[in-house]
Amino acid sequence: MCPGGRPAVRAEGEALSEDTDGTAGASSSETPKRRPAWEVLLPEEGATEDMAAFLAGFLLPGDLVALSGGLGAGKTTLARAMIRELAGDPRLEVPSPTFTLMQPYETRSGRPVIHADLYRLRGPDELVELGFDELAETAITLVEWPERLGPRDAETLSVDLSLRPEYGEGARFVRIDGTPGMRERIDRARAVRALIARTGWDEADRVPMQGDASSRAYERLVRPGGETAVLMIAPPRPDGPPVKDGKPYSAVVKLAESIHAFVGMDRALVGLGVSAPKILGEDLSAGLLILEDLGSEPVVENGAPRPERYAEAVRLLAKLHATDLPDRVPVADGIEHGLPRYDAEALLFEVELMPEWYAPAIRNTHLPPDARREFQALWGDALKDLLTERTTWTLRDYHSPNLIWLPEREGLERVGVIDFQDAVMGHPAYDVASLLQDARVDCSADFELRLLGLYIRERRARDPGFDLQGFARSYAVLAAQRATKILGIFARLDKRDGKPGYLAHLPRIEGYLARNLAHPALGPLRAWHETQLPSLVAPTA
Repeated sequence: MCPGGRPAVRAEGEALSEDTDGTAGASSSETPKRRPAWEVLLPEEGATEDMAAFLAGFLLPGDLVALSGGLGAGKTTLARAMIRELAGDPRLEVPSPTFTLMQPYETRSGRPVIHADLYRLRGPDELVELGFDELAETAITLVEWPERLGPRDAETLSVDLSLRPEYGEGARFVRIDGTPGMRERIDRARAVRALIARTGWDEADRVPMQGDASSRAYERLVRPGGETAVLMIAPPRPDGPPVKDGKPYSAVVKLAESIHAFVGMDRALVGLGVSAPKILGEDLSAGLLILEDLGSEPVVENGAPRPERYAEAVRLLAKLHATDLPDRVPVADGIEHGLPRYDAEALLFEVELMPEWYAPAIRNTHLPPDARREFQALWGDALKDLLTERTTWTLRDYHSPNLIWLPEREGLERVGVIDFQDAVMGHPAYDVASLLQDARVDCSADFELRLLGLYIRERRARDPGFDLQGFARSYAVLAAQRATKILGIFARLDKRDGKPGYLAHLPRIEGYLARNLAHPALGPLRAWHETQLPSLVAPTA
């Protein structure tokens, strides 16, 4: 069954076909292969309605749905079912717009959907008079007789219907294709449907969950009986433009390229007794996972840390950091994931985000080339010694949004960890700083110091040779590196990606950076800030 209890569409050839733009791993000299259209027999009207609901599930504002087929082929039936699905109203009246040409509707998301029938269109001027182009820019547009519309730049889903009475009354044959971007969505939606059916979650409702700043998406699967799981949609990361030595940003700063990193780290953490979500189903090639739902009980309350919960998160880090951990983890039979080293290239490129994005966008300061070169050189000196020290798993995003409290479990297993696909081999101080200088939660200097003391006691108990002085220096340096990077990233999310919500956290991160720059190991960098960006340096006593 599909969400909502409708019978699932079944057809031969459900497996994904090759990429429109070439198979994964193909060299640039190979000719991209055009994937065949998806062809399905819909044996009765219920299956047609189910197909409509499936197609409606991945449409976005600005999309065009071109519905083709002869008179009586079922175009209006399919369009009506799609509109009802988008509106969330199975009883919505959806008359044929043959005489009105266009009929708008409101969807559950508040975005409009337009149903157009161009059979009686007298000419393109008539569409102009109706404001078709203006409305279609922000609406999902379903068009019957689309050949009368003319060429369009929109992402287009092409649906061609024909009656097949030899298979029964109401049987239809449908051929589904689209522009390259639309084909990716079609294939991903098919893969999701196949995975949830294969794992027994096909009767579950799919409820979107709040995502993060990445390209990943999450849905909570809710069975009729209340049991839940999490669907993670993380297609392979496409390479962006080269930013350094011919490499894209993700390669320079060592971000995961595919879901394999999450799977390998997840299974490795679970194997160590960490409460990472268990994997209930997977499609590695499509970047899909069904995960154990750890719930949503936070480690914070009213925007402040819960001390006992943060303490357990600190103890968990101390346990991991005192363990000899491998730099390769198994993913599946014959597949391993290698954790890259969090090296000077990555760390230095990340701090450069601050003068590149934060300084001009937030402080209206355009630093001259000499100042930026000095900034890089000073950071290189500050990081030099700690890069030779023993490394461990650095999860990188070990902070409140990614920690779930599990009160029904015991000890350290009460700390659920859900974000670690970008893990690297790095210095243990980085994740401690990530937690105790939480970008979204106010952590006072006293609170930070108390929990640092707890971490040090726990490490010493497990590792008598633990170097307290060396760790304290590395903590200050990496905490400052992380705050510097986040200032740049949050400014970039606002300026480039249109996500201003992250700017609310900047004062907190600025405070953390000022706190870190007070450490003697960062004296030269403090002096640089006093000259170039004095607002980021706390006043001396």
